[in-house]
Amino acid sequence: MKAAILILVLITSAAVAIADTNGKLDKALIRQYQRDFEAVGDHATAINAITNNSIKNLALNRQKLIKHNTLFNFKLKSSGITNQRSSGRCWMFATLNVLSPHVMRQLGMSKFEFSESYLAFWDKMEKANLFLENIIRMRDVPIDDRKLMIILRSPFGDGGLWHFATDLMDKYGAVPLSAMPETKQSTSTGIVNRLANRKLRAFAAELRDMHQSGQSEKELRERKETMLNDIYKILIYCYGQPPDEFVFRYEDKDSTISGKETYTPLSFYKKHVADYVPDYITLMDNPNFDYDLPYQMEEYRNMYEKPDLVMLNLPAEKLKEYCLNSLLDSQAVYFSCDVGKEHCGDSGILATGIYEYDRLFDMDFIMTKAQRIAYRESSPTHAMVFLGVDTTETGQPVKWLVENSWGTKRGDDGYWYMYDEWFSEYVYRIVVDKKYVSDEDLKNFEKKPITLPMWDPMWEAMR
Repeated sequence: MKAAILILVLITSAAVAIADTNGKLDKALIRQYQRDFEAVGDHATAINAITNNSIKNLALNRQKLIKHNTLFNFKLKSSGITNQRSSGRCWMFATLNVLSPHVMRQLGMSKFEFSESYLAFWDKMEKANLFLENIIRMRDVPIDDRKLMIILRSPFGDGGLWHFATDLMDKYGAVPLSAMPETKQSTSTGIVNRLANRKLRAFAAELRDMHQSGQSEKELRERKETMLNDIYKILIYCYGQPPDEFVFRYEDKDSTISGKETYTPLSFYKKHVADYVPDYITLMDNPNFDYDLPYQMEEYRNMYEKPDLVMLNLPAEKLKEYCLNSLLDSQAVYFSCDVGKEHCGDSGILATGIYEYDRLFDMDFIMTKAQRIAYRESSPTHAMVFLGVDTTETGQPVKWLVENSWGTKRGDDGYWYMYDEWFSEYVYRIVVDKKYVSDEDLKNFEKKPITLPMWDPMWEAMR
């Protein structure tokens, strides 16, 4: 009874303190917090542990580690773990990692990697052109316009999606890594991005000043074309010269040297890749929007002449079904997720509850998937590839085998193990061949899409 009275007094006193603050953080309220904290019990052990150790290590769920295994009853062969290093090109690596096994099989190779720096070069040129065209298009818009502010935030960013890469290959082709290797700047893009962003923002100011002085759209576009020459020069210095043609020699699985053919990037792409690129569809899971409807991301592309991405919104269980269909037909799957949530990097585990922060701090940290998206707690931060699945006897997925692009020193030699509950909570988008999708969902995809504004919380963080 005395304990109940004590709790009631504490609650009442805290409520009175809160009521008297008029919204400010009052010293009396802080003193009440301290009394409440001390009244619960001795916290010395917890304070000593948390202040002197890694929170993740203290919260790590050992039972989940013990139950974890690396066995899969179905998995595809990888072309080899790649490494995007200090760049935001995960979408490009994931796309090429889906396509490279086809080149391996076609040429009898044990390993093959495309040149990511080749596509990154042209991605940057296209993004610079798109940015300057947007500045010309919005030349009368106030500088504090919400859309313009978002465009100015990242003129030259690394981010992208599957269709960015496939659109680039359709226009510029593709080359093996040997034809355009990585450079110091392609693998660590921070400085070149900052310099190019500064240059592009200066160009934006100049174009708007030209418009204010009465110069025509034609004159602005002519100046834009000379501006892009500076961006091209920066890219040549940092990435090297993209090849116009190259000779591709390779070693097959029997250690036989083959290949003396001279290619252009487009001829290599058309001969070894183009026919294999799936007739793909992008599916997303956002519980804040109605399911079974298509949505279009406003102004999210890397090429001026291409349309914005359209995605069909489906619940997570549908995404899993189509991933499963693809994998069982020997087709790897590109997906995007919030990789920073509930992952154990030392073991390569992606599992809900892998860290028991609730027990460590004696409070819950629960939010629904819809809440995490709406309140900017979570968004699709990283793209990877599904290579396998482990299922129950009835065919239900238990965990998914993931190929990452962070090199072999992270995860389990570069591979990650995503448990099915984690998929439900943190996978936001997949790209699959349309042949694995139901007729009903394909029909829904063809409906007129609902436009998502540039500041939509799931996508704004990616810009």
